[in-house]
Amino acid sequence: MPSSFSPTATESAYQWQQGALIEVVITDLSDRGDGVGRADQRVVFVPDTVTGDRVRVRLVHVKPEYAFGKLQEILEPSPYRDRPPCFVADKCGGCQWQHVRYDYQLEAKRNQVIQALQRIGGFAEPPVEPVLSAGNPFAYRNKATFPLARSSTGQVQAGYYQKGSHHLVNLNQCPIQDARLNPLLAEIKQDLHDRGWSIYNEAQHRGKLRHLALRIGRRTGEQLLTLVTTDWNLLGLEEQIQTWRDRYPDLVGVCLNLNRDRTNAIFGAEMRCVSGRDYLHEIFAGLTFQIAPETFFQVNTEAAEALLHDMQRTLDLQGHELLVDAYCGIGTLTLPLAQQVKRAIGFEIQSVAIAQAQQNAAINHITNAEFRVGDVEQVLPGLGELPDVIVLDPPRKGCSPNVLSTLIAQSPAQIAYMSCNPATLARDLKVLCQTGGYRLTRVQPADFFAQTAHVECVAYLVR
Repeated sequence: MPSSFSPTATESAYQWQQGALIEVVITDLSDRGDGVGRADQRVVFVPDTVTGDRVRVRLVHVKPEYAFGKLQEILEPSPYRDRPPCFVADKCGGCQWQHVRYDYQLEAKRNQVIQALQRIGGFAEPPVEPVLSAGNPFAYRNKATFPLARSSTGQVQAGYYQKGSHHLVNLNQCPIQDARLNPLLAEIKQDLHDRGWSIYNEAQHRGKLRHLALRIGRRTGEQLLTLVTTDWNLLGLEEQIQTWRDRYPDLVGVCLNLNRDRTNAIFGAEMRCVSGRDYLHEIFAGLTFQIAPETFFQVNTEAAEALLHDMQRTLDLQGHELLVDAYCGIGTLTLPLAQQVKRAIGFEIQSVAIAQAQQNAAINHITNAEFRVGDVEQVLPGLGELPDVIVLDPPRKGCSPNVLSTLIAQSPAQIAYMSCNPATLARDLKVLCQTGGYRLTRVQPADFFAQTAHVECVAYLVR
């Protein structure tokens, strides 16, 4: 739908420049979460808008065929617009979509998957189901990692970076994290200030404390606290930890992580548990998992469980299969699925994750699951036996050509491909279907990241 703003050719040349004010009607949402509109047949991306908004925008980054704009005024609000419950929602980079009505968020995410499969995958009518939602689109995150800074007055701050910058937005609570973590955020921040421990300065590469990491078991309530620091020595640490353990009865462990590198990576290679234990327990799909501070585990426990149940129903495992879980992590999918097959084998390149997966198998008395350290590209071809089912959950970049070639060569009857990136998913499905002879039967998206533009999904393929 074209914008109601229709400048003449002379006005267009003047208007289409940095700093210009233009009027735009938002007609879509991009996969980055920005509103998309058109002015004089050119695309304008506008954060903090939603389909149906009529807005006044200042152009801030201009190219010949498109531009990015900054919202100046909502001239006519969309029926899909909602009032954010967080008062820094328009500044904080943690969420993009608190201003988008939740039912429309789900619709937009399904559309994002459909468009990727059509444009990139070449699927004319992709079989994409409605997006699974776990219920409450707030207070769902079981993990929060906050960079630390000092304000101009010297107060310790913790929060998320402002959109498109490294300017910290100070928070005392966050509406998308588990509400039980909110008291810890505000109080620990004050404790760090009172202790006088130095705070890391990114520009100068000086100071000690870099991040505060909090984690909670949604079903158990157990909590972990981790400080990421450039130095193990924090004066008065033992006394402070005792205060935390007394104040927070569900705090089962306090850890220090050493990160001295000039990097954007949050965690360094060395982790020390300085009180309690270095893991919490979580109940997932009826099983008990041990989760460490740096362990990868889906941030939305309930949504991940809903998607696992969909996978169990769709694969319809009969108990005689050999199932391979590539990129298995700590066995989050492997162990529940192992209960429905003859044997399950999980691969993961990180030895720490494999050790945790083996421990989780032992805790749950699951004896038919085997875990191996190694790169999927190398381990899968040397498996020595052909799997009946392969489950994939690769990083955002998707599967390498070698992994796809191996999948096609091994020719499992079923593939379940879990992805947090519709673009790379579509690219890989195109190869598997056009070259490998697979058929895409259905795609089930799930809302792991409510209030953001991110979407998780599982694609099911059969021979």
